[in-house]
Amino acid sequence: MVSGKPHPAELRERAVKIVIEVRAETDNPRGSIARVAERLGLNKGTLRNWVAQAEVDEGQRPGTATADKQRIAELERENRELRRAKVRS
Repeated sequence: MVSGKPHPAELRERAVKIVIEVRAETDNPRGSIARVAERLGLNKGTLRNWVAQAEVDEGQRPGTATADKQRIAELERENRELRRAKVRS
């Protein structure tokens, strides 16, 4: 399994936009992710995750927004650093 982000942000953004456009054009969301993923050579599950996260970020779906996830990670990192500094002193 590949870790990290092997796809550029531009590809993620464009792929999500295409899925949204296909859904709007066809008035049927079923199969749009599979069709777009196949055309772009992406894994369906990966594209599905990207679309779901975009919907969360736009407030269309419940969940933790990307910006909130990043802030939580920063706070957790800071918390770990403060705990280490406290143990050392």
